[in-house]
Amino acid sequence: MSIIKLHNKYFKSYISEEQIETAIESIVEQVYDDCKDETPIFIGILNGCFMFVADFVRKYSGNCEVSFVKLSSYEGTSSTGNIKQLVGINENLEGRTVVILEDIIDTGNTLQEIYGIFKDKNLKQLKIATLFFKPDVFKKELHIDYIGIPIPDKFIVGYGLDYDGIGRNFASIYQLTSPPTMKNIVLFGPPGAGKGTQADLLKEKYDLVHISTGEVFRYNIKNETELGVLAKSYMDDGNLVPDEVTIKMLKSEVEKNADANGFIFDGFPRTESQAAALDSFLEEKGELVSGMVALEVPEDLLVNRLLERGKTSGRPDDQDENKIRHRFNEYHKKTEILKDYYKAQNKYFGVNGVGGINEITERLSNVFDKL
Repeated sequence: MSIIKLHNKYFKSYISEEQIETAIESIVEQVYDDCKDETPIFIGILNGCFMFVADFVRKYSGNCEVSFVKLSSYEGTSSTGNIKQLVGINENLEGRTVVILEDIIDTGNTLQEIYGIFKDKNLKQLKIATLFFKPDVFKKELHIDYIGIPIPDKFIVGYGLDYDGIGRNFASIYQLTSPPTMKNIVLFGPPGAGKGTQADLLKEKYDLVHISTGEVFRYNIKNETELGVLAKSYMDDGNLVPDEVTIKMLKSEVEKNADANGFIFDGFPRTESQAAALDSFLEEKGELVSGMVALEVPEDLLVNRLLERGKTSGRPDDQDENKIRHRFNEYHKKTEILKDYYKAQNKYFGVNGVGGINEITERLSNVFDKL
């Protein structure tokens, strides 16, 4: 996921799982070098540190003990500065090396409280390790022994960090970002579901640009653009056009309409890799897919609809039921898995595609209005 919405705010991808793992390995190596001749006690500051502590301890090869304490200073997306009392210290710490494992240190208010609480515990030594550190807002003359990743003063979520209670479960880190300004809809459905008809109506109603993959291909091939010639070379050899060629065509169409209020993508994406590429492309523009809206129609009804269309369309693939059924099989095998992709992002919206054109448009509009 490139851009996510939590409550009323948007967050974009910022620090990957791989970067986090590398930072933890570096901290573990430093701590082990300092503590390998003893058994330190690692203390995690809940709630945000639980993922960091778990991964840290799994990577630590020496003897150690682990404990957790509770301390909170965040409400919403800003630090209140009001530190609550630490609770949960039950171990005898006298003469021990204590390593505090913090998920993030920013203003230093929490760190100051930690130093104050442990100063009378008769420790051998107190060390501080933080996975993330905001040097721009750190205002205390306090020592931090181990720092994983310095970051600017932006609110982050994921990897144990939350925004008003949610977002902790993400494996990577997301950074607060500006809300998207476009309405970008993936219009989805099997052959004959009426996507083209509805897209023409909805683009006018919502002042969106309709991008049909089929029309884009035909335009590029007819006008012998560089991408069109390349796509035709694959098609002439009986091969599928590679994703990268299709994606470049779609990107070109989006760039042609840089001032658009948004897009209706019809016939794209068709695969999960194409969906991920679309997410990445829109993220670069500070945008995202608002939702996948799927027209849901029983297959037998669609087969009859296509056979009727074949009587006037002249399309041979609409005149042979076996070919029609084959298209549906391909659709179910390759394309319908996109439902799961968008459901995982809470962006899948199924709409009853049976009924009159205006009736279906109204149902679609009810979903569009919420996106």
